[in-house]
Amino acid sequence: MTDSKLLDGQSWVHLARLIRPQGRRGEVLAAILTDFPERLAEMRSAFLWRGENLPATPIAIERFWLHKGKVVLKFAAVDSISAAEALRGAEVVIPSAERMPLESDEVYISDLIGCQLVDRRQPGYPDSTFLGTIRDVVRQEKTADLLVVVGTDGSEYEIPFAKAYAVKIDLAGRRLEMNLPPGLLEVNAPLTEEERRARQASPESES
Repeated sequence: MTDSKLLDGQSWVHLARLIRPQGRRGEVLAAILTDFPERLAEMRSAFLWRGENLPATPIAIERFWLHKGKVVLKFAAVDSISAAEALRGAEVVIPSAERMPLESDEVYISDLIGCQLVDRRQPGYPDSTFLGTIRDVVRQEKTADLLVVVGTDGSEYEIPFAKAYAVKIDLAGRRLEMNLPPGLLEVNAPLTEEERRARQASPESES
């Protein structure tokens, strides 16, 4: 599932992001933010989250079906295109306590946020090389999710969270150890100021 956030005094897990109306009777197309989309089919109620400064509000789910890699949801009392349009951008959430249990060797990607990332292949191991803190996770449909890592100097890296790289996950200690392939950090290194100016001056950047 995607990142859980503390709202209304408790932690919530985000299941779907509402994109736009789908149909004429209030149906809404949504991007899937969970590894368990079938969970939505089992649910009869959830909450809508519209931003950190607003409370999560309960909403009943009448129907659910998958559609081209996304999901279509029909909520109770949402029966027109205009009513569905009003939900655009909201996210379907549930309390963290209600999320699906995992096998012993699995982990929720959201639980990695805030963990320190250490590359065991870098010079200095077993002292290890501390790369930074995981700030966010970018979901990918066909490849490994990307860990957005913020270094001590404020630089950001996007590191693939691939099983082949992960060595040890210590959620209690807020630490993730990985064996990253040689050159990966260079490929994902932040742009220099000169590179930013060159990219901004490129005609392709105007598309």
